[in-house]
Amino acid sequence: MADTARVRETPHEIALLAGGPRAAVIVTVIGLHLRGAVEPGASHTVVAVDNEAGRALPPLPAPEDVPTPEDDVPAELRVPYLESAVHRRLHKPCHVGELLRDPDVRWAVDTLKTGLAETGMVSPPALGTTRAARRRLEVLRTAYPVPASRDGLSDEEKLLAVALHGQAALRAVVPRFALRAGLTARVRLRHKRALRRFSGASGSSGGSGGGYSGRLYCGGADGCGGGGGCGGGCGGGGGGGGS
Repeated sequence: MADTARVRETPHEIALLAGGPRAAVIVTVIGLHLRGAVEPGASHTVVAVDNEAGRALPPLPAPEDVPTPEDDVPAELRVPYLESAVHRRLHKPCHVGELLRDPDVRWAVDTLKTGLAETGMVSPPALGTTRAARRRLEVLRTAYPVPASRDGLSDEEKLLAVALHGQAALRAVVPRFALRAGLTARVRLRHKRALRRFSGASGSSGGSGGGYSGRLYCGGADGCGGGGGCGGGCGGGGGGGGS
C-alpha cells in the first residue's frame, strides 16, 4: 500500500464514516489485537489480555467527570478512549456485536462523531455522512485498494485497509483472528470433478466412471477474497494461517 501519512483521518474515523459504529469498534478490536491486547475467546468471542499494551491505555474519566460528547474531548484522546472502553469491556469475553451495548463504548464512539462533525464529515442532527465524506471515502478506496496479503504492511496500513474495505481486508490482513473472533465466517465451496473416460489401446470401449463432489473450506489471505466496506457488517469469509 502507499504511504498512509497523508491520510488525515484515523482508521477508526474512516471506519465510522464507511460503516457506522460497529465498523469503528471492529477496527478498534483489530488494532488492539495487532498490539497483543486482545485475543479470540471461546465461541467466536474476544477477550482482553493483561499485558503491557493493555495497561498502557489511558484510564477512562470517572463517572462523575465523564464529559458529554459535545464537550471538548481532546482529539488525541478520542481513539485511546475508545480503545480503553473496548479493552475494559473485554475483560469478560463477549461477541464484538455486544460491545456497542456498553455505555462507555457508545460514549467513546460518540466523541469520534463529534470530531467528524467539526470537520464537516458528518452533519447534525442525525450525524449522517455528508457528501464530502462520501467523496473522501471514494478517493481513499481508490488510493488504497484491498491489499493482496498482509506481507509488508504496517499496523496502520492494516487498520486503514479494514476501515475502507471491511470483510475483504479482514480476510487479507488478519484472517485467523477474524475467523476465530467471529468477524468472518467460513466460506463453503462445492468442488466437482468428473472422471474421464478412457479407451483401451486396442480400441475396445473403456469403462465409464462416475463423478464425485466434495466440500472445501477456505478463507483468509491464503484463500477467498471478498468485497464491500465495513458498512456491510464485517462478516464474511474465513481464516487461513496468520494473525
